[in-house]
Amino acid sequence: MATAKRRSTRGASSRRSQRRTPPLATIALVVLVAGAAAWWTWGNQLSGYSAAGTAYGAKSVCSCRYLGGRDLDSCKQDFVPGMELVMVSEDDATRSVTASVPLIASHTAQYREGFGCVLERVGG
Repeated sequence: MATAKRRSTRGASSRRSQRRTPPLATIALVVLVAGAAAWWTWGNQLSGYSAAGTAYGAKSVCSCRYLGGRDLDSCKQDFVPGMELVMVSEDDATRSVTASVPLIASHTAQYREGFGCVLERVGG
């Protein structure tokens, strides 16, 4: 008489529980590669938009602050939608405003008597 062998479900469930999660180094490598691919694809656009946004932000906030006499928080409200990443800081000693998108772009505008707010030359 032939007997049928039963498959043990115990082995299958123990194999499932032994699955390992990927190590942190593998996850970090995947994130790094994805970030590099994104920068390779959209880096020029992001850099260009950031440069234009920081130049606009520095000039408009400098004019608002030193010509309009408003405070910094009030001037930030004049930003157009889409400029949420632009951070603005001021230096009262030099009467200048710096706008930046961290790690990508930065511009400074300085108030000059008789000229108003003037963007400083980038890179020197």
